[in-house]
Amino acid sequence: MKALILAGGAGTRLRPITHTRAKQLVPVANKPILFYGLEEISEAGIKDVGIVVGDTAEEVKAAVGDGSEWGISVTYIAQEAPLGLAHAVLTARDFLAEDDFVMYLGDNLLKQSLREFVERFEEDRRRASAPTLDGAGDVPCAQILLKEVPDPHRFGVAELNADGTVVRLLEKPEHPPSNLALVGVYLFDHRVHEAVASIQPSARGELEITDAIQWLVDSGCRVRTEILEGWWIDTGKLTPLLEANRLMLETMERKLEGDVDADSEIDGRVVIEPGARIVRSRIRGPVAIAAGTTIVDSFIGPFTAIGRDCEIEGSEIEHSVVLEGCRVIRAGRLEDSLLGQKVEVTRSDRRPRATRLMVGDHGTIDLS
Repeated sequence: MKALILAGGAGTRLRPITHTRAKQLVPVANKPILFYGLEEISEAGIKDVGIVVGDTAEEVKAAVGDGSEWGISVTYIAQEAPLGLAHAVLTARDFLAEDDFVMYLGDNLLKQSLREFVERFEEDRRRASAPTLDGAGDVPCAQILLKEVPDPHRFGVAELNADGTVVRLLEKPEHPPSNLALVGVYLFDHRVHEAVASIQPSARGELEITDAIQWLVDSGCRVRTEILEGWWIDTGKLTPLLEANRLMLETMERKLEGDVDADSEIDGRVVIEPGARIVRSRIRGPVAIAAGTTIVDSFIGPFTAIGRDCEIEGSEIEHSVVLEGCRVIRAGRLEDSLLGQKVEVTRSDRRPRATRLMVGDHGTIDLS
């Protein structure tokens, strides 16, 4: 089995951060979002991985390299424009050949074992293909992951048979037939190639993967489903990104490898990487502080990730993501914020008020 990761797309909902970096490389708990998917694919035993890239191809290539860090082999596949998920499959035809494959959206995070997802698909295929008295069984050609959501009209929605196979898929329906939304993880065999070649662009000019799956269903293929019990987050907007950061920080183990002076206090699940310095400050976890960062006379509160080589002085930061190279000096209190690379935030007075920011790379904010 191969894997196809989609890492194109412009990330318009995370601008200005994504004016200068790929949305899949924005860090959550100090790790690029894309890396979580690569780890899952590797742990599932998949070694041959194609990554579909667009305008940010060079940045993705620089971050991922040849995949050897994860024990995988990576092939980069250029997509001319973000023309839909089914178009990405069409573009990757030569790489995928006739092999089964997982398709994984590079900006999604979910609490789900990809290994188990793959194993259940393969087991169903083995069982269905075993000889029976009346011939071979009904071998599934695809598998989708679904999640119960309170607002299904915002998503692609599946209508299922009693046995859990797909009857119909609807994209953002006004009257949803169920509350089961499609999550960005799919499994296909070779029959999907005929499907993506047969459908037409949707009203928004894209080849929709929901249309391709519906084509498979209409052609008599069985599409099986798995229900996601844990969480799932599309990190394309600020609030979900901060929520994903919170959830991933909660999974960390306490590890204090940096320098913490005697006047500082470290509470709870905190990771301080080697080379980081904490001076006369309080850190209350879950918090991640990357190497080379210095924090002086400050409070870093729960659900905050501070990137490499930052300087935080005389400030309070909580429930935020701060990328590498930032300076936050006497800035008062920042909450629910996302700061891009090498952002400077300063305040010339000490008025006690909270600030909420989303600042792109190399920005300078004076809170006077």
